[in-house]
Amino acid sequence: MALVGLWVSVGAASASAPPLFVLNSLEANVSVIDPVTWTETSRIPTGKEPHHLYLTPDEKSIIVANALGDTLTFLDPRTAQVQRTVRGIVDPYHLRFTPDMKWFITAANRLNHVDFYRWDGKELTLVQRVATSRTPSHLWIDSKSTTVYSTMQDSDELVAIDIATQTIKWRIKTGAMPADVYGSADDKRVFVGLTGSDSVEVFDVSGREPASIRKIKTGSGAHAFRAAGDGKHLYVSNRVANTISKIDMNTFQVVESYPVPGGPDCMEVSADGRFIYVSSRWARKLSVVDTEAKKVVRQVTVGKSPHGVWTLQHAPR
Repeated sequence: MALVGLWVSVGAASASAPPLFVLNSLEANVSVIDPVTWTETSRIPTGKEPHHLYLTPDEKSIIVANALGDTLTFLDPRTAQVQRTVRGIVDPYHLRFTPDMKWFITAANRLNHVDFYRWDGKELTLVQRVATSRTPSHLWIDSKSTTVYSTMQDSDELVAIDIATQTIKWRIKTGAMPADVYGSADDKRVFVGLTGSDSVEVFDVSGREPASIRKIKTGSGAHAFRAAGDGKHLYVSNRVANTISKIDMNTFQVVESYPVPGGPDCMEVSADGRFIYVSSRWARKLSVVDTEAKKVVRQVTVGKSPHGVWTLQHAPR
């Protein structure tokens, strides 16, 4: 009875919510999930290897980046209708907008560069291609739109690129296989998930030179981040350990842990902060974690190698 009650509460909390989107990286499509019935209502074809997605600044489109297809698919975040496809975007593995809305930046994971596109609110124009080092993975941009940080998955580095000049400011070695990267609200610290290890590495980036100041042990395969929405805590998915850790960003301590089967990867958080929606990468599932019950309370079957997860109604990022 308790489990049924939890399921009802998930549906009730999402009764007026827009759909959830789950990117199926090895099927070149997107699963659209109804958060009321918790069923997959459709699959939208994209280009090859859709890995990550991002909302346009005007909140009118979700952009799906198709890394091997060299395309971007624009979707309506409320209706899940395809709006358009933009071609000629080379290897868009990861993507970000600058907070000032002037730049759209992509990490070309297989081609070893970070690209700067000027954004006029509708069209993208390539302005600069910055050679990095081996396998740029995830991006983070500071709140002032001055610096973009990129992890280098196969050369074990964190690189900072000056947005005004679009040149590399510095690079620093990290632990094994850095993946996702997340910056603190005051722009002084950067958190890096070490997928080749069992920790999150914290860097002080407030000075002229960066410094590694802490490694927080979370679990094997520490990979992707999502803010909890309270301004204090950060979730990290531990893909090998099959857990999600909740980190206090001020004390650098793990304060909670949730078991999630199937290789948890990208995450979204419900608007009230209670539920984590996470792609179980190896199980072809979207898993719903109740952070109060501290367990998975629902799974929805999706496609092969589910990766990015998004919904318009979410906790603050």
